Amino acid sequence: MDINGKVAIVTGGASGLGLATVENFISLGAKVAVFDLNEAGGAEVEAKYKGKAIFLKTNVAEEESVATALKTVKETFGNPHIVVNCAGIGNAIKTLGKRGVFPYDQFQKVVAVNLSGTFNVIRLAAEYMAENEPLNEDGDRGVIINTASVAAFDGQIGQAAYSASKGGVVGMTLPIARDLASYGIRVNTIAPGLIQTPLFQTLSDEAIASLSGSVLYPKRLGRPSEYASLAQQLVENDYLNGETIRMDGGIRMQPR
Repeated sequence: MDINGKVAIVTGGASGLGLATVENFISLGAKVAVFDLNEAGGAEVEAKYKGKAIFLKTNVAEEESVATALKTVKETFGNPHIVVNCAGIGNAIKTLGKRGVFPYDQFQKVVAVNLSGTFNVIRLAAEYMAENEPLNEDGDRGVIINTASVAAFDGQIGQAAYSASKGGVVGMTLPIARDLASYGIRVNTIAPGLIQTPLFQTLSDEAIASLSGSVLYPKRLGRPSEYASLAQQLVENDYLNGETIRMDGGIRMQPR
């Protein structure tokens, strides 16, 4: 699919991986809707890319919030052709530790945003995509890209909720691709490793150097622009479908 002239939705698009993807897609000629709870960041994106981006305060885990945002996208830019799910949260709590057991509500919160929220956006956006006229002889109508994590495969101590949620994203990628194939909608997932997002700005230089050293090659943190570039390739290559791609420099995470 050619990104130029298409309508894209990026959840979590006000910062980090999502923001890099928003900026890349706009540079390629797309109009982008940012679904995020970060009002300051979202407003900044909308102001910077006036007419090319809109910010819609959206809670991906709430059905009505996403439904309302999608309706606004259609009214503003038209039906979406591309959805990139970057919205996500995490925590670090042991199943059983000195403070007791993992609080059940904290487990549910992570799963609700990362897994259920991703599926919520997919299912509702797919209905709009299915209305698109086919873009080529294959019947291409849309592309959905999800964000998992290497934690889906190599979850560390304290990552039970995060790993479960991201493992669920990986696990539902192929079934959803199969569900949506008859509509001409492709579904793929990116599983990033250690990426230099705002989260890492709180770490010391020594901590970042240690983490970088654990990467096979290149020995550094990944860049949001590298995620955005891979998302672009997943949109443009029509023969990539039902796939999860690790983007992690070959890292295999240790227990802690």
